Amino acid sequence: MDSVISAKGFTKKYSKFTLDVPELDIPKGFATALIGANGAGKTTLIDALCGIIHATSGEVTYFNKYKDIDSTELREKIGYCASSGFFPQAWKAKDIAISMELAYDSFDRKKFEELCGQLEVDTEHTKKARAMYKQSDGNRMRTALAAVFARETELMVLDEPGSSLDPLMRDRLCDRMREYLDDGEGEKSIIFSTHNIADMENAADYAVFMDAGKIIEQGFVEDLKEKYVIARGESAGYDEVKGLLLSHNCNRTVFDGLALSENQEKLSEMGAACERPTLQQLSIGLLKYAEEIR
Repeated sequence: MDSVISAKGFTKKYSKFTLDVPELDIPKGFATALIGANGAGKTTLIDALCGIIHATSGEVTYFNKYKDIDSTELREKIGYCASSGFFPQAWKAKDIAISMELAYDSFDRKKFEELCGQLEVDTEHTKKARAMYKQSDGNRMRTALAAVFARETELMVLDEPGSSLDPLMRDRLCDRMREYLDDGEGEKSIIFSTHNIADMENAADYAVFMDAGKIIEQGFVEDLKEKYVIARGESAGYDEVKGLLLSHNCNRTVFDGLALSENQEKLSEMGAACERPTLQQLSIGLLKYAEEIR
């Protein structure tokens, strides 16, 4: 697998939290979702990989070539968008356009204007354009996304890009992410974080699940959906099957839970019905399992 980012022995230590990633390879040409609950370490991992904060230890290689995240050549290749506070709150669209044009050679001011229009936020030509602090969280995120997508990059890193967007805008964001990958013909990649994959499942090709600063599972989404199953049945049969379930829910009438697909035949013999999980179901099941064994 050709990697756009490879990390080894990667750690970031705080007084009450430690990010510990012994090895991570982000596949080139795909959209990788970092999935985990709030506080799992997704933002810490993204910020450390992008040089926003300094890692405590470890080595990272970008595009199988670069080691120094502060390299001007490398920074031109990477588009980064924080979950909040991406631009000074007093800035308007025109200020953002000017700053991006000065900072990045590939920033396309006309494209930024077009993207702002498509995302229904102020452009630099909007009469009575508002400062960032006068806009909603969703509008600020849309403006930041427009600025990042207006650059010519090879890797897009987006921290919780859909968290403040309404369902329609999350759908449009997914479309824009797929267009970005398609335009690259296998040379462009995306990393995005989320604590709720439901509305962005179609944007994810590869998934990295995180809990308490550690990676608990990772792989191509289609492979993971083959590795696990959702088992369902009547509550009367729960005691018999629960030993094969990684995580589960059970009420007075029915149960369901996540299990390894290698146990599907046994589960079926016990009366459980098994089905292929959605990425959302897989996320909930794996994160519940990690919480139980933590």
